[in-house]
Amino acid sequence: MPIDYPLGWAGPREKVLDRGATAVAHPNIALIKYWGKRDERLVIPYVDSLSMTLNIFPTVTTVRLVPEGQADTVMLDGTSASGEQRQRVIAFLDLVREMAGRTEPAAVDTRNSVPTAAGLASSASGFAALAVAGAAAYGLALDPTALSRLARRGSASAARSIFGAFAICYAGRGVGAAADLSSYAEPVPVAKFDPALVIAMVNAGPKPVSSRAAMRRTVGTSPLYRSWALSSKADLSDMQAALQRGDLEAVGEIAERNALGMHATMLAARPAVRYLSPATVAVLDSVLQLRRDGFAAYATMDAGPNVKVLCHQADAARVADTVHGAAAGCSVVTARRGPGARLLIGAEQ
Repeated sequence: MPIDYPLGWAGPREKVLDRGATAVAHPNIALIKYWGKRDERLVIPYVDSLSMTLNIFPTVTTVRLVPEGQADTVMLDGTSASGEQRQRVIAFLDLVREMAGRTEPAAVDTRNSVPTAAGLASSASGFAALAVAGAAAYGLALDPTALSRLARRGSASAARSIFGAFAICYAGRGVGAAADLSSYAEPVPVAKFDPALVIAMVNAGPKPVSSRAAMRRTVGTSPLYRSWALSSKADLSDMQAALQRGDLEAVGEIAERNALGMHATMLAARPAVRYLSPATVAVLDSVLQLRRDGFAAYATMDAGPNVKVLCHQADAARVADTVHGAAAGCSVVTARRGPGARLLIGAEQ
């Protein structure tokens, strides 16, 4: 099957076959969260989600076929991966091989520039890059929609990182193959809206409870979950309208209420899942104070203690200084909307 290159391939095609394929993808931050899967095997979320892909923290992944090899090898940031991290990658490669009708083992080398499992969307960039590189290495001709569907099988948020700027991921309809086919991401056309996103990293270490485990517990035990999922549908509609208007205050208000609602469902789980630390609360308080002082600043958080603050680009420096001073040891980086996943020249790069 010939290889299609829909995402910016710029090098000789024979290099993919001879040396493997290398792809880059960036994390995204969900402004409307999905939190919770109705089908864990197919990674089908309960609700639609909408995100902004960032221009920082890229993941670069190389997939090289090793026909003479006995098994897949997986390197993560220069170290051999083990445990669940390794198994997730191998299961994903098995899916790619099944789709391609191929059996060769692969050598995977992934380099993250964001801490892994810290609630900073490393799985989004990681599986988006793996989907693009893996599809090319095994000769799959996939358009961006199909690539997003493939990336979703690794991590639901990865479907959105296939696209740059703003993207929506649909929860899909039905069950089984119908759900798989209808759950994918696509870009949300927003021409001029380009806010700053100030990321306050209060703890870059691994989370005490993985997102997967926290989702299962929340969906299964939290009395608030169904109400939040229902309200999230209204949040999504409001968010799409606010983005089209380029209304940062409305976008920020909706994103903040959606994220805090998600964390409320976790706090109501039994036992509670609590990612918010005292440093997190201090940063959230500083964001409230910024608004009292007249700055448009709005917080969102994924599954972890770190806080992301939407604001105007002109206010980013002030926002960064304020949240940096709110919590001891907090580090700050500022992002804007970034590019979608793409193939690089080749594995030797």
